[in-house]
Amino acid sequence: MEKTHVATKNLLSFDKYAIIATGGKQYQAIPGKTIAIEKIEGLPGAKIEFKDVLFRKTGDDAIEIGKPFLATPVTASIIKHDKAAKVIIFRFKRRKKSRVKKGHRQPLTVVRIESI
Repeated sequence: MEKTHVATKNLLSFDKYAIIATGGKQYQAIPGKTIAIEKIEGLPGAKIEFKDVLFRKTGDDAIEIGKPFLATPVTASIIKHDKAAKVIIFRFKRRKKSRVKKGHRQPLTVVRIESI
């Protein structure tokens, strides 16, 4: 008899989290977690609210789905403003001696989720 190896995945399960939308993207907000989002205005240490809350899970069977958004916002505090890693844009036309090299660093804001 042959033994077959069955790989098991470690599925992460969070008790409390929310899905928020900001800067045209969606992020998973877990209390105490820091996330890097598109740049928003504000000084480090300032409190902000995300009003575009799409989904919230507060327990095993307690979920809320927004249609399109939920009424209660997610609160967070700004940790710092930073820039992402540099992306190199290199264009050329072969046999024409045409080359353009540009770099770009996207500005972002690091926030810590206070409460969902």
